[in-house]
Amino acid sequence: MRVLLITKIFPNAAHPDEAPYNRRQFAALSRYCDVRVLATIPWFPGMGRLSKWPVGSSAPREEVIDGLPVRHPRYLYVPRVAPALNGPLYAASMLPEVIGRGPPPDVIVGAFAYPDGFAAVCLGRLLGVPAVIKVHGSDIDVIPRDRRLRRPLGWGLTRAARVVAVSRKLADGVAELGVPRDRIDVVMNGVDVSLFRPRSRAESRAALGRSPGSKLLLFVGLLGRDKGVLDLIEAFERLARVHPDLELTLVGTGAEEPACRAAAARLGGRLTVTGYLPHDQVSQWLGACDALVLPSQHEGTPNVVLEALASGRRVVATRVGGIPDIVHSPELGELIPPGDKDALADALLRAARHEYDPAQVAALAGGRDWDDSARALHDTLLRAVRDARRQGAGGQEVGFSTPPPKSGRENGAARTGATLG
Repeated sequence: MRVLLITKIFPNAAHPDEAPYNRRQFAALSRYCDVRVLATIPWFPGMGRLSKWPVGSSAPREEVIDGLPVRHPRYLYVPRVAPALNGPLYAASMLPEVIGRGPPPDVIVGAFAYPDGFAAVCLGRLLGVPAVIKVHGSDIDVIPRDRRLRRPLGWGLTRAARVVAVSRKLADGVAELGVPRDRIDVVMNGVDVSLFRPRSRAESRAALGRSPGSKLLLFVGLLGRDKGVLDLIEAFERLARVHPDLELTLVGTGAEEPACRAAAARLGGRLTVTGYLPHDQVSQWLGACDALVLPSQHEGTPNVVLEALASGRRVVATRVGGIPDIVHSPELGELIPPGDKDALADALLRAARHEYDPAQVAALAGGRDWDDSARALHDTLLRAVRDARRQGAGGQEVGFSTPPPKSGRENGAARTGATLG
């Protein structure tokens, strides 16, 4: 089975921290089928002069990421003026990438509902192959609020062969937009269990040079308002005045990084901002912390919560998106309403003082690895292809067997031989 993945949420050499969950899931998927990735980048005239869009000029045209052949085609984008045009413009921009570049795919996956999923459906119709849309969070929780986008968003979703949601809550949102339940699959993200596992807190702190006697709270993610990072800083500052053993570390970058660093300067060593860190260093910080904190306004199924639980660390998070599906008992952590700073401050203090067994947390969470997640996604794609071929054969089933995982040699040959043009 040949799979073409189209998404604007994927890493590149300029932004290696973008959407690591897609990178890991699609790399694992390539063990079961041939995968080609179009990790798209928005472009419009004069874009290079705007500091908000630096990636357009700095990302390479093609590269290999986790063994995957990845192209970074630019797509014409109209910011804010006419957002309903962005889906058709995206599809038109991808035409040169799918016509005449090697054998056609058996299925096209748009990883983000709009404009990626919309474009995948358009291209699938043009090529006569099924399109599957994978939804992540804000594409279902936020985009439908814009009346200009609700119709094209629904057009793509209802015409996709199948829709993949990363949580039951997102699946409910997809159904509300008119997609039949029997065409929606919930495929949870996975975790790199070789990295994210219970570790000695004392050893992790010693490796990071942190105090063994402090109570360390950890945030990992985009330093932005939607992630609640400013609410977190305000709640922590309130606690820090009267609880001198509390510390907070923020791992990540984003629009609010200057504000976070200003707060760190006010609080001295009590608040640390690390910037972007690779996964192996994130796992070390998770091993060192007493609890992970994620006070987001909206989410899909945030991978950092899965990683924290796999690391045996309790979580304080908001009751949004798919988080209640994974923080499903008090032993795993505490959920609070989004935007409630008083509840956040109280929960932070309880989390810092709570004694628990990390191994029990990891066992109760029962997370899956990326191979499990990839196999579930593969099953969905295979079903979409089988259904399309059965319909094309006038209702007669067409054989399409599930291949075993490729060996390292076979997989490498398949990747190397992929057409990049």
